[in-house]
Amino acid sequence: MRARARVVARADGRGGTRLTELRGESPLLLRSTAAEGGVATVYVVGGAAGPLGGDDLLLEVEVGPGAALRVGSVAASVALPGRPGAAASRMRVHAVVHDGGTLHWVPEQLVAAAGCDHVAESRVELAAGARLTWRDELICGRYGESPGDAVVRTSVDHGGRPLLRQSTAVGPSAPGWAGPAVLGGAPATGSLLVVGPDVPPGPPRPRGEPGSLPVPRARPVTGDGGAVAWLALAGGPAALLTATAADAHTLRERLTPA
Repeated sequence: MRARARVVARADGRGGTRLTELRGESPLLLRSTAAEGGVATVYVVGGAAGPLGGDDLLLEVEVGPGAALRVGSVAASVALPGRPGAAASRMRVHAVVHDGGTLHWVPEQLVAAAGCDHVAESRVELAAGARLTWRDELICGRYGESPGDAVVRTSVDHGGRPLLRQSTAVGPSAPGWAGPAVLGGAPATGSLLVVGPDVPPGPPRPRGEPGSLPVPRARPVTGDGGAVAWLALAGGPAALLTATAADAHTLRERLTPA
């Protein structure tokens, strides 16, 4: 299945944001909801199961100067295997945020079901005065199963210069993915990238965790073998919060700073 979707947000001149373009194709269906505090909100609604092997999906997002947009999803995305011999499924996101624009990318988790072969690629272009919140979460398999192959790649440029290049691979084709050098056996992993002049100078306290993260800015979390790390990025006023956890609920807590 091949599908294309696009959302464009512009400042309305009254302190709010209007959507000048909102279109999609199944399974990438877009639905807008009431704006809050001048931030327009769009949800991705899955119009079919998947992504399935062979699917090629593209979502384009553009946020104009002075506009603010929040993009979420109504449910987790479950990457499923296709017919024997099918190509890998692919979900691509291309986002452009202009000077003074704000984008909150906060979809639900990607679940790599057993037997899947999936690639999720995100490319974000930020003007020097843009703000960004970008959350990625990957769950390695449904309950009680091992994951298929899944690769999550994120590329972010800020002011025309590279800010972040990150890639995570899990599954049978990624040797050592569950070992101590990658996930350490944790079945859930994710990251939260924040860009903008109000990025905190030090590591925040993840919700549900007592105290702030000590230096060094990475530590194991007692109880479930997960870990949390906070990294200030050299390419701009930006920082990356990365976490692993035993389940999706705990991961979300760790990627939601208090």
